[in-house]
Amino acid sequence: MSAAQTQPHLPAGWDTSRIPDLTGKRYLITGGNSGLGLESARALVAKGGHVTITARSEIKGVAAMLNSGAQEFLELDLADLASIRKAAATITQPFNVVFLNAGIMVPPFSKTVDGFESQLGTNFLGHFAFGGLIEKFVKDRWVVTTSFVEKIGTFGDQTKESIRNRCLGIGKYSPWASYGDSKLADLIFVNELERRRVARGFGAIPLAAHPGWAHTNLFKAQIKMHPVSRLSEAVAGKLAQTAAQGALPLLCAATFPGINHTAFIGPDRYFGLKGTPKFTHGKALAYDQILASNLWQVAEELTGVAWENSPHA
Repeated sequence: MSAAQTQPHLPAGWDTSRIPDLTGKRYLITGGNSGLGLESARALVAKGGHVTITARSEIKGVAAMLNSGAQEFLELDLADLASIRKAAATITQPFNVVFLNAGIMVPPFSKTVDGFESQLGTNFLGHFAFGGLIEKFVKDRWVVTTSFVEKIGTFGDQTKESIRNRCLGIGKYSPWASYGDSKLADLIFVNELERRRVARGFGAIPLAAHPGWAHTNLFKAQIKMHPVSRLSEAVAGKLAQTAAQGALPLLCAATFPGINHTAFIGPDRYFGLKGTPKFTHGKALAYDQILASNLWQVAEELTGVAWENSPHA
């Protein structure tokens, strides 16, 4: 039986009006200073949730707190393992749900401080490291933002050598191929984390969500880097979802009762590009256990972080 078949009934047209009272619940959102993260913060705060957002600078973080109503800010640069470790060390109270959401999309080739290809380093390895370091403070759910672009991810021949080379930016660089790999990695991560959670008998439930085609800062930044695509910006402004609409699958994953078994939630119309939340599924490779094991081992090796914390007291 598939994960989607074992899920609770999700009402058609689900929106933020269906989020229950969140008083007493605590949330952390990476990349909460713009786009999907900012809209998620606003919605959670509106329902009484206590929200901590992360941003790469204090200026961005404070501005986002004022903009969203979030109560706390944590400085975090997912492209820098030192920043990740420093931010994780400041966390002393548990969260009900952590959104692993921040990301970058199709930039020119560059590497992170630690020598990782920038998209895999930020979108996947940074979150892998941060999540592993704060795991014992996460009580209920992880919500991992992926993308329908996961469908173009491959990781080459899926061996550890191929995965490591992609993560280190070795070989020919394609911005879209790397972005696809990073978002496929996020979905593989959700599925592998669930296998490990079940095997050891404890841990927060990992869930995946994608926003469809949402007109966020990621898309706008991509247009700036690729001026020939300005027509796409004009089209997106007319046809794509707003960031608030794109955040609905994330919010549903975070707040809808009874979700389990590595649920993957995305928009329900136009092949997952637009609409309101529904349960969906990724490409077959996202559920390949050999690839998942190889990816996990490479991530631990490169980041130096192992997901082996003790269960909650």
